[in-house]
Amino acid sequence: MKKEVKVHSLFSDFDISLFRAGKHYRLYEKFGAHIMEVDGEKGVYFAVWAPSAKAVSVIGDFNYWMEGEHPLNVRWDESGIWEGFIPGVEKGSKYKYKIHSNNNDMKLEKADPYALKCEHPPNTASIVWELDYKWNDKKYMSSRKDKNGLDNPYSVYEVHLGSWRKNMDENRSLTYVEMADELVSYVKEIGFTHVEFMPIMEYPYDPSWGYQLTGYFAPTSRFGDPQEFMYLMDAFHKAGIGVILDWVPSHFPEDKHGLGQFDGSHLYEHPDPRKGYHPDWKSLIFNYGRNEVRSFLISNAVFWLDKYHADGLRVDAVASMLYLDYSRGDGEWEPNEHGGRENLDAISFVRDLNTEIYKSFEGVQTIAEESTSFPMVSKPVDLGGLGFGMKWMMGWMHDTLEYFKKDPIYRQHHQNDITFSMTYTFTENFVLPLSHDEVVYGKRSLLVRMPGDDWQRFANLRLLYSYMFTHPGAKLLFMGAEIGQYEEWNFDTSLDWHLLEYEPHLGIKKVLTDLNKLYKTRPALHEKQFSAEGFEWIAYDDSQNSVLSFIRNGKDPKNSLVIVCNFTPTVLKNYSVGLPAGGKLKEIFNSDDKKYGGSGLKNKVLKIEKESFHGREHSAQINIPPLGTVVFEIL
Repeated sequence: MKKEVKVHSLFSDFDISLFRAGKHYRLYEKFGAHIMEVDGEKGVYFAVWAPSAKAVSVIGDFNYWMEGEHPLNVRWDESGIWEGFIPGVEKGSKYKYKIHSNNNDMKLEKADPYALKCEHPPNTASIVWELDYKWNDKKYMSSRKDKNGLDNPYSVYEVHLGSWRKNMDENRSLTYVEMADELVSYVKEIGFTHVEFMPIMEYPYDPSWGYQLTGYFAPTSRFGDPQEFMYLMDAFHKAGIGVILDWVPSHFPEDKHGLGQFDGSHLYEHPDPRKGYHPDWKSLIFNYGRNEVRSFLISNAVFWLDKYHADGLRVDAVASMLYLDYSRGDGEWEPNEHGGRENLDAISFVRDLNTEIYKSFEGVQTIAEESTSFPMVSKPVDLGGLGFGMKWMMGWMHDTLEYFKKDPIYRQHHQNDITFSMTYTFTENFVLPLSHDEVVYGKRSLLVRMPGDDWQRFANLRLLYSYMFTHPGAKLLFMGAEIGQYEEWNFDTSLDWHLLEYEPHLGIKKVLTDLNKLYKTRPALHEKQFSAEGFEWIAYDDSQNSVLSFIRNGKDPKNSLVIVCNFTPTVLKNYSVGLPAGGKLKEIFNSDDKKYGGSGLKNKVLKIEKESFHGREHSAQINIPPLGTVVFEIL
């Protein structure tokens, strides 16, 4: 027996025209389940896009999951939207859409693509919810543009919420509320300016780490409800820490309750498997040329910035979107209309995405994980770029880790590996990433990849982080790297916090804390981190000693810093370094300090002599510690 479903709509004609044109970027205000009152009755308005359906019903715990009890009405305007108001449905009610397709008369049960809350996996129902929350981050939000600008320090701690720390008594992950205390205080203690969450949108399969999404508008229920996630975001902001969310518009899984074959047709995915199926991840690829899909995706990005106050989105797997031949052999892809390999629809989508975000949200950043040399990824759209604020520097990561794994005795033959990044570092606004991808699948942890005995391994790791923090660009480090994990990351277990009982591991944490402080307090390290004016080589060609020396500049020349790195365990005393001016040279950071577990070789305040060296009129003789980085200021 059919129950009452009232004709009601949140869509105006203008909404429909924007949706169909691919220009409606607030669809979460229209689609989904909305608690409201109609004609004096409280209930829920439902709306879903299913143009290939012949009938759509809402099934849920309020009608015993019976098809046809609450049928929705299809709009007259051929938009493919089914909608209606069901009296009596309340917050917390579980529901799905029962879709009877015109395609082979299929019947499908689908979760709501716009659901604000989902059941805890492996259950798959959507849950009626509201996003009421009293935010306490007005002070942070009003000054966010001053914290997130490209001339500010941008040091990111990448986190997988399920495995950062466990409640060992109950053998479970921490909740959003528990993390608002423990994770926030920890990130603040070490001094990172931002935290980045691997995808927190609802996902069905734990080993996917969140990169196979089914609930695009719902924070995962594994750790709490939406308001509790807002509480965590709020806590970070009150501590002055920005939050970046990983966002995945590149592909989605084939789970039966998800977006795939949503109404019995290729609704969200591209119908051509050469463009709509990802062979590596065995997942479906969005149809970037379909306007309604573009509206869905851009609305989703906007949603997290709007409703959850996110400070940025790190966009996953951008390269897989940009190229038609990505991970495909000959005959497995079709060139674009110009005969090229670029996915023109995806490029257009990305430009629309970034244009909308930067127009509507002050002080946010979008960051591309893009692993190729695609041009102008982080350049403005109006100049022909893709419009991202920053891009991961995958080449730096690869070359640097390849260099560091070599025994220091052989590094003199690979000097180019460690200097090559400077030939292109200012072509984009780069983030230097040592991410989760570098400590899985047999790659081993960063510490274990370092050569030598235990002392040398820890010294190499301190040297790696020091080189990273003095190199131009923003920084990103995956959790566990700051305590010198021995084991590869395992999504199912906690980090090895007991390691901090041992001095060498505690030294790694201390050196990163001091590097964050140095990066934040010394303008030369961040004010011009994306400009060639912010960097000068002193000498990059001392391959015999495996030494690099360079200058970092800020807006005020008086703030310039001199950095010298020694990539061998040989102590270098009275090493001459050419300098830009006279005065005195004062050591302000040394990765070989005893408090970090180093040998303690330091430099007193040195007089700069008017003796030419390295093509400069002044120079000084310094001591360079083994496997160490030394940072000086000129007085």
